[in-house]
Amino acid sequence: MDGSPRDEAAVGTDDRYHHLISHIQDAVVEFKFVDGTPIVREVNAAFTEQFGYEAADIVGEPLNDWIVPEWLATEAETLDEQTRAGEVNYQRVRRETATGLREFLYRGIPYADETGRLDGFAVYTDLTDVTRSERRIQVMNRILRHNLRNRANVIAGNTARLLADGEPTAERSEAAATVERAARELETLAEESADIQRMLDEPEVEAAGIDAVPLVRQVASETRTNAPTATVETDLPDELVVYANDHLRRALDSLADNAVRHNPDPEPTVKLTARVADADGWADITVEDDGPMIPEIERAVVGEDADITPVRHGRGLGLWLVRWAAETFGGTLSFEESDLGGNRVRLRLPRR
Repeated sequence: MDGSPRDEAAVGTDDRYHHLISHIQDAVVEFKFVDGTPIVREVNAAFTEQFGYEAADIVGEPLNDWIVPEWLATEAETLDEQTRAGEVNYQRVRRETATGLREFLYRGIPYADETGRLDGFAVYTDLTDVTRSERRIQVMNRILRHNLRNRANVIAGNTARLLADGEPTAERSEAAATVERAARELETLAEESADIQRMLDEPEVEAAGIDAVPLVRQVASETRTNAPTATVETDLPDELVVYANDHLRRALDSLADNAVRHNPDPEPTVKLTARVADADGWADITVEDDGPMIPEIERAVVGEDADITPVRHGRGLGLWLVRWAAETFGGTLSFEESDLGGNRVRLRLPRR
């Protein structure tokens, strides 16, 4: 160092680099290749915490000997070869810690030292808890949907048999109708669960967005078909392009279906509206009804992030489907009182 501004800047940059690496939450290993084997030069505090190996023990040691199980050695060698070839690479991997296997997102990042020789960094983001939660949710979701659908079919089928075999009375007919409604609700719950899973599995939205008007018209038409005694109105522009995908149609369908199904009036009214919002760059799509207000508890839990408890969780998955669709599209969900005397559920979405 000669004290020149350039040298002082270089030292400062190096200090900032070490400060960042030492405080980053991902486990970071700096290594050099010796005869093709990554030898540990330095590890950060997060590596020590997540892997459970002290820096004094692992520095100067072959990295893979410490963290790669024998049966995954070939996979690790392939990733090391890519780093030695100068390629930035990443992959989900299982690695051995002091307390057993955990799952990480691995990134191999090569760099050239002062002699031009390629060495590298290995960065590990611990995905264990997230991955396990995802898998458990998938299993629970699949089992839930399967069993709900099957049990609903059993209930509906046996209810029909009971009515056919017994003496028809008003009490028996009322009981059978109650059971049948419960079976239909179970089927709806299974369908909503499947729709939510599909939406969460396919969150991508094209940058160009989608014209919401044809989707709203389709929902209105299907609602008229499914509820012929209902009055279904629309107030729509010629076009309204929003940042969303086809899952928007399913969310609106769920709102329209709820508006009809939870209205005791045999001739309910539903109104679907789409318009440019007052706020620049946003659009509002609303579904209104003249039925009973959605319970305050449900509005608070779904729309206002109130705590979910054994008695505060909502009646079903329909409004959660709409909430998560809005979040996927970068929008919001809100509840208001409609001019029709019932609910106005508003989706506010970015315009394109």
